[in-house]
Amino acid sequence: MEIFKDLSNPASKEFEKLLNTQLSKINIEEGKIIDGKINKITEKFVFLFVEGLKSEPVLDINELKSLGLKDKIKVGETIPVLLEKIEDRNGEILVSASKAKKIKGWDKLVEAYEKNEPIMGKITSKCKGGCIVEHIDTGSLMFLPGSQISDKPLKDISHLMNEPQKFALIKLDKIRGNACVSRKEIISSFKKEDKAKIISKYKIGDIIKDAEVKGYSSFGCFFNVNNELDVLVHLQEISYSRVNHPDEVFNIGEKHDLKVISVDKEKLQVGCSVKQLSPDPFEHIENYNLNKTYKAKVVKIMDFGAFCELEPGLTTLLHSSELSWTKKNVSAKKMFKVGDEIDCVITEIDKEKRRVAISHRLTQKNPYEVFEKNHPVGSIVEGDVVNKNEYSLFVKIKNYDLDAFLHCNDLTYLNNGEEELNKFNKGDKIKVKVLEIKTSEQKIRVGLRQTKTDPFEWFKNKKENQTITVKIISTDNKGLIVRPEGCEMDFPIKKSQIAINSADARPSRFTGGERIDCAIAELDLNKRKVILSIKLLEEIEKKEALDKYGAEGSGKNLPFSSLSEDLKKKDEDKK
Repeated sequence: MEIFKDLSNPASKEFEKLLNTQLSKINIEEGKIIDGKINKITEKFVFLFVEGLKSEPVLDINELKSLGLKDKIKVGETIPVLLEKIEDRNGEILVSASKAKKIKGWDKLVEAYEKNEPIMGKITSKCKGGCIVEHIDTGSLMFLPGSQISDKPLKDISHLMNEPQKFALIKLDKIRGNACVSRKEIISSFKKEDKAKIISKYKIGDIIKDAEVKGYSSFGCFFNVNNELDVLVHLQEISYSRVNHPDEVFNIGEKHDLKVISVDKEKLQVGCSVKQLSPDPFEHIENYNLNKTYKAKVVKIMDFGAFCELEPGLTTLLHSSELSWTKKNVSAKKMFKVGDEIDCVITEIDKEKRRVAISHRLTQKNPYEVFEKNHPVGSIVEGDVVNKNEYSLFVKIKNYDLDAFLHCNDLTYLNNGEEELNKFNKGDKIKVKVLEIKTSEQKIRVGLRQTKTDPFEWFKNKKENQTITVKIISTDNKGLIVRPEGCEMDFPIKKSQIAINSADARPSRFTGGERIDCAIAELDLNKRKVILSIKLLEEIEKKEALDKYGAEGSGKNLPFSSLSEDLKKKDEDKK
C-alpha cells in the first residue's frame, strides 16, 4: 500500500512537522542498531514496527533463517537490526539483521581482546593458509593461520572440525573487519602451567638418573628427563676437555646421569651438567711437562684429527697437522683406530683456557733436519717426478719421504723454462741440486740446470768489441742463429747486425755449418745478456785500417769499397 501526501495541504505540512519533532526525541540515527518488533509476517517478508519511523522496515525472511533466528519469526518478537537508511531514493527504510549481528559480535570480540580472554569457537572449514573459525556466541567468522592450529605439526585436523573449543584472539582489524585467532596459544598456556609444576620439583644439586640424549645444537645437547621435561647441557658443561660439538661425546638415544646446576622458574628452564659429576681431571695437569713424550689413548677419530686421553677424563685434541712431518693432509683414520695407544709430545698447557695441545710428529726426528744434515745446500740428490703444474715440478727425493720444489726457471740454461717443463712427466727420474732448505717451513728447493755447467761461463773471460768465431746453425729472414766455438748455447745475430752496407745485410748470403767471425756488441753476465754483430766487426776492422793506412791511395787494394774515399777525406782533414 502506497501513501501519497499533498505537501501543499496545510494539514500535511503540520503533520510532517509534528513527526519530525517526535523522531528527534526518539534519537533515530542511521548506522545505529535498533530494535524492531515483528508486526506482520508473509511468505517472503517480515514487517517490523519501530517507534519513531514513518513506515515499517521490511526484512527478507530467509535472512533471519540463515542467522539461526527461525524460532523468533513470530508476531510480537523483537529483532535487533542495523538502520542503514531512513529513506532511500525510493522512499523506503533499509535495515539489516545480519549486519547488526556482525557489529554486536565484533564488539564482543573487542571486549575479549582487550581483557585478553579466550573465546569459544569452532573450525568450520579449511582455506588457503589456515582455517575459518566461527565465533559461537555471535557467529562472527575469524581466520586461524596454519601455524597457529597446534604447537606441533598436524597432518590431519579432521578431529578438530566443528568441535567447540577455546581460541586466543591475536589480531583485530576494525577497519577491514578481520580477526585472527590462535589455538596454539591456548595449548601452550596449559602446557606452561604443567611445566611450571614439573620444574618446581627440581633444585640445584639434584642428580637426574638416566636422562636420554634427544638432540644437538651448536651450543649444547638436549636431554629428555622421564618423558616430562627437556633440559639443556651447555657445551661447556659436557666435559672438562675441549668439545667443539656435542656429537663428539654423545650419541642420540644414549642415557647419562646429569647434575642440576640452575633452575629458572620464570623462563621455565633447568640447566644441567655432565662434567660436574666427576672430579676435575685438569687438576692432575701438574703431573705433565712440556716437550716430554707420554702415552695417549685414541678415544674418537674426526676429519680434523683425533681426540686422545692422557688419563681418564683428561682429553685433548691431536690435530691432523700434528700427525706427520711429511703428510700434510693425512687423515687420522689412515694412521690410527679407536683404542690405540700412541706416543705424543705435549706442546702447550694453558691452565686458564684449560687446554692441552699434543703432537705425534714430534715423537719422530724432523726429516728436514736429517736431510739438511746429510745433504746440505749444494748437494746433488736423485728423485722421481711425482707431480707438476703450470710452472714447476715436485720431486720425491730418493730414500726420503720428502717432496722438493723445482721451478721451471731452474730447469735449463738454454731454452725457455716453461717449454722445457713439457718434456717431463710423472715417474721421470732426475738428478737435482739442493738450492735451499727451510726447515722451519718444511720446504726444499732444487734445480736441474745447476747440475750442469752454465754456458754463460764461456763468456767469463770475454769482453765487448772482442772478436769471436761462431758456427752458423740456421738462417731465416730475421737473421742468423749461431753458436760460439766451445760454447753450448745458441745466440741470434739480427739482420740489422749482418753488414754495414744495407745491400749486404742479407741472411741468404750465409749457409748452415759455415764458420764466420763476429764481434761482441754487448755483454752483461749478471743479466745473462749477449749481443753478437758482424757489422760491428766490419766497423772495427775499417777503423783499424784507417789508422794503419793513412797515405793517399794506400788502401785501394783493401776489400772495403769506400776505404780509399775515407783515406782521402782523412788527409784533407789533417790539412
